[in-house]
Amino acid sequence: MRILSTSVAALFVAARLPSASPFAFVPSAPSRQTTTLSAAEVDTETNTLTLSPIKSLDGVVTLPGSKSLSNRCLLLAALSEGNTRVENLLESDDIRYMLEALDTMKVPVEKHDATCVTVTGQSGPINSPLGADEVCELFLGNAGTAMRPLAAALCMGKGKFVLDGVPRMRERPIADLIDGLQQLGADVTCVEETGCPPVTINADGLGGGKASISGKMSSQFLSSLLMASPAVDGDVTISIKDELISAPYVSLTIGLMKKFGVEVQIDGDMSGTPSFHIPASEKYISPESILVEGDASSASYFIAGAAITGGTVTVRGCGSESVQGDVAFANVMEQMGATVTWAADSITVTRDPSTKLKGVDVDCDKIPDAAMTLAVAALFAEGPTTIRNVYSWRLKETERMKAIVAECTKLGATVEEFRDYCIIHPPKDNKVNDNVLIETYDDHRMAMTFSLAACAGVNVIIHDPGCTAKTFPTYFEMLEGITTH
Repeated sequence: MRILSTSVAALFVAARLPSASPFAFVPSAPSRQTTTLSAAEVDTETNTLTLSPIKSLDGVVTLPGSKSLSNRCLLLAALSEGNTRVENLLESDDIRYMLEALDTMKVPVEKHDATCVTVTGQSGPINSPLGADEVCELFLGNAGTAMRPLAAALCMGKGKFVLDGVPRMRERPIADLIDGLQQLGADVTCVEETGCPPVTINADGLGGGKASISGKMSSQFLSSLLMASPAVDGDVTISIKDELISAPYVSLTIGLMKKFGVEVQIDGDMSGTPSFHIPASEKYISPESILVEGDASSASYFIAGAAITGGTVTVRGCGSESVQGDVAFANVMEQMGATVTWAADSITVTRDPSTKLKGVDVDCDKIPDAAMTLAVAALFAEGPTTIRNVYSWRLKETERMKAIVAECTKLGATVEEFRDYCIIHPPKDNKVNDNVLIETYDDHRMAMTFSLAACAGVNVIIHDPGCTAKTFPTYFEMLEGITTH
């Protein structure tokens, strides 16, 4: 069995992480003797990783912390009264950007190790550490889970801020969130022509109010407003004026706020046009310590791999008691023909060799990230697979709909693309093309999703494998650890 050592994972990560901040999360210098990869597997000149044909995936995977929960925990800890120890923090680019932002704003964060910190709460809004006329600039890469919540939270304090990121971040819409903040009285703007960052904030505190926003584009806008509301000096009511996509992520946010002592009052059905009320009396109180649940989106690759190959894989860190919507991806694999066994903190997946995967027609509104994994699982199924309600793909780290259509087509599938759904017809006799170069578009989930094409018994070449540093720097190492070639 080939082993992708931590040294190679470290090489990918270190190439992406600056070392100016104490939160750069750069792995320790590796020992050369632990590197077992050949030049044929990792080509540093072309920045590609060749994955050998995968016969089966079998074993137990302990998941890294959830990206969505990690950054939410850090922000709520910063807004709380008291100190909060955050454990099982995801070690990745997105979390590093949030930690560096807190460091820039002089929020004390003690780093115990790569996945554990203690945040000193500010007992309310986060104010700029600079003078009244100075601008506090925050660079947030392509981390939507840092950009959106910080854009809202910083409007509640005092100071001048500019929030910016990489070129792709300047293409990711934020206008609906800005509109909601302006309705509450915030002096905040984004680029008018594009509705995207950079975001400019002139904060002087807020006194509560009402906002009605669209929930059709991203649930992160609502989550950001909800998380910031207890830092307002007054009652806040937020209503959805059309529809709310990815509602499980909002439920995740509300559940986490409750752990920090804040009760959100919900009026209406989450599947309709709900409204949310946060009284002025609700303020964050530290729970003293909090454990970040394993990342359910990341679990989808191992769950699908077991379903595709007929191996047996157990993912630990999320299960039947998970607060993350993406655990429902296991149910989709069950619809396709896999056998799924649930425990409170784990999911075990296998497939009887006599049962062939079959195509499905699924509304993936509640599991948009895991739905990408379904696109590759569809290559191994009998009949077409329809992935519906995924317009949000077009607004993510890359234009994921276009990217999935392009890469599935390279592998031999025929894909019909529509505005918010696609239909994937698998290759004839499920024979996936060999030695295909997968373009990852600087999107971590593209790299991890399409690694599973190797389960067809073909070589797969992943361009820019280091892009997994955004959420799962050790993904290829963990995949190899349960692989039989």
